[in-house]
Amino acid sequence: MPPGEATSTAAAGTAKLVCFFLHGQEYAADIGDVVETLAVRPITRVFLTPPWMAGIMNLRGDVVAVLDLSRLIGMPPTLITDDSRIVLARHEGRRAGLLVDGLAELRALDLGLLEPPPATLSGEVANLLRGVVTVQGGEVVRLLDLPALFESDKLRSLGTL
Repeated sequence: MPPGEATSTAAAGTAKLVCFFLHGQEYAADIGDVVETLAVRPITRVFLTPPWMAGIMNLRGDVVAVLDLSRLIGMPPTLITDDSRIVLARHEGRRAGLLVDGLAELRALDLGLLEPPPATLSGEVANLLRGVVTVQGGEVVRLLDLPALFESDKLRSLGTL
């Protein structure tokens, strides 16, 4: 099989997704990029960090950066409620907690149905999405590209997470 054909076949498979809400919109991340989901715990704000950096938390003796995902992608800040959660994500040995409004159901998504991010999004935000898909029931799920998030200029500006 030619290399390009193998890649396109793999890309058109099914992905298992951890889904969550940001300001009433459903987002998802590949389950392979998610370590665990946590109830919100005390987050310590760090002086002179960007507004999208919620702070740091102690996770079983390790210090982990917590990012306000809403602010990171240009939305209003996350208001912490009883439903709020931290999605602990990892990429190439780095970890960060993503503060979200709440969890949604796990989904299996046919990647062949994935459409490009809408042209109305800024390039910076569109680069953090693998795409969008309309699921049964008409809801739109926005699939985050967590490796792209970890490699983004914003996170690189923080140095090591």
